[in-house]
Amino acid sequence: MSQRRHSDTLLIALVAAAAFVLDQYCKQLIVTNFLPGESRFVVPHLLKWTYEQNEHGAFGLFGSNALWLIGMAIVVLVIFWMAFRDAARQSLLVRIAFGLIVGGAIGNIADRIHYHFVVDFIDFYRIWPNIFNVADSCITVGVALLILASLATRRHA
Repeated sequence: MSQRRHSDTLLIALVAAAAFVLDQYCKQLIVTNFLPGESRFVVPHLLKWTYEQNEHGAFGLFGSNALWLIGMAIVVLVIFWMAFRDAARQSLLVRIAFGLIVGGAIGNIADRIHYHFVVDFIDFYRIWPNIFNVADSCITVGVALLILASLATRRHA
């Protein structure tokens, strides 16, 4: 493996590790300081921390079988890698995006293995119907960055 590829892979791994550690740290704070279903206001009339034990996939879809959901997450990661690996070699933004997606996915997979559910707690109850977590946020931001990178590439082509 060339030095360049090694540093590209290292960046993806570092971003993934940072996303994973932040996600797990926040979830541990929630699990140790909240009872399931408990809410506390962070920003009145906008944001609460609400501890939810989510046994389902994204947005409550895809059932509640932990092995099935873990398998699906791994398949999606492989598909993303196959689709964006060439772009990752060329773009710092794509490498960061992929690192966020990988770290977020591993964070939710770790929850399913450890708890048999995903710890959700970010509750923008007035503007978003679903409670989510840092891993979900990392995945969403990563996908948004991939879209932006893709649009930028097409615009310059």
